[in-house]
Amino acid sequence: MKKQADNSTPSKIIVEELGEVEKEVFQHLRERKQTSRNVNLDLDKKLTFGQRLADRIAGFGGSWTFICIFLGTLAFWVVLNYFILANIGKTFDPYPYILLNLFLSMLASLQAPLILMSQNRQSLKDRISAEHDYEVNLKAELEIMALHKKIDDLRLNQWKDLMAVQEHQIALLQDIIKGFKQKGD
Repeated sequence: MKKQADNSTPSKIIVEELGEVEKEVFQHLRERKQTSRNVNLDLDKKLTFGQRLADRIAGFGGSWTFICIFLGTLAFWVVLNYFILANIGKTFDPYPYILLNLFLSMLASLQAPLILMSQNRQSLKDRISAEHDYEVNLKAELEIMALHKKIDDLRLNQWKDLMAVQEHQIALLQDIIKGFKQKGD
C-alpha cells in the first residue's frame, strides 16, 4: 500500500510561512497568471469627484501658469489701486492692501489642505506602486530561479547522455583495438 504524503512536506511548510503578498505571487506563478498591472488606473477609477477636483487644483496651483496669473493679478491690483484709482481718489483697497491680504490668506487657507490631500493620495499611489513593483520583481526572481533549475536539469541530463555516448565510444574503440591486436597476432 502506497503511503500518502503528509501536509508537512518542505514546500508546503515554506508556502504556509509566506506573507499574503508572497502567497499571491506564488499562486500567480503556479497558475502562470500575469502579475503586472497598471496600478494608477486602478486607483484613478476609485477617486471621488472631490479627490479629482483637489488633484486638479493642486496641479494647477503648482504650475507656472498659476504663478504667472498670480503675479499678474498682484501687479494689476497694485497698479490699479496705487497709481490709477489713487489719482482719482477712489481706491477700494489703499496701501497696505488689507483686502488683497485677506484674499491671499483665504487662497492660502483653501489651497494648503487641497495640496496636502493631493500629496497624501500621491503618497498612497507611490506606496501601492512600490508594493506592486515588489510583487513583479518577486515573481520575476522566482521565474528566473525556475529557469535556472530547468537549465541545470537539462545540462545534467545532457552530461549524463554525453557520458553514456562517451562510454559507448570507448567500448567501440576498445573493440577496434582488440580487433587490431588479434589481427596483428
